[in-house]
Amino acid sequence: MTARPRGSDTKRCPACRAPVIKRLVGRNAALHVVADLTPLTPRQQAELRGPNRLIWCLRTNAFGAQRLQWLDPWHPPDCPDGDHIADHRCPPVEPNTLF
Repeated sequence: MTARPRGSDTKRCPACRAPVIKRLVGRNAALHVVADLTPLTPRQQAELRGPNRLIWCLRTNAFGAQRLQWLDPWHPPDCPDGDHIADHRCPPVEPNTLF
């Protein structure tokens, strides 16, 4: 039996099939984060950020391991260390029932 990675997973959303990354972020009281893998520009970050939607910095180290870091107010919006991505939200779907 092979070991599987703990606390991280890159795959697709079961509802909308969008590519997402799932991570535990933090050390003491970790947050379970599901985020889109689409990199955002600083303008898109400002538009998407809200009280219930966070922006994350996705960093990859020299060994290929990915880590999410929460963007605090002092984090530069155009940092060269990684891609900025947002919490995942499925797009609205058209109702396909008659009632």
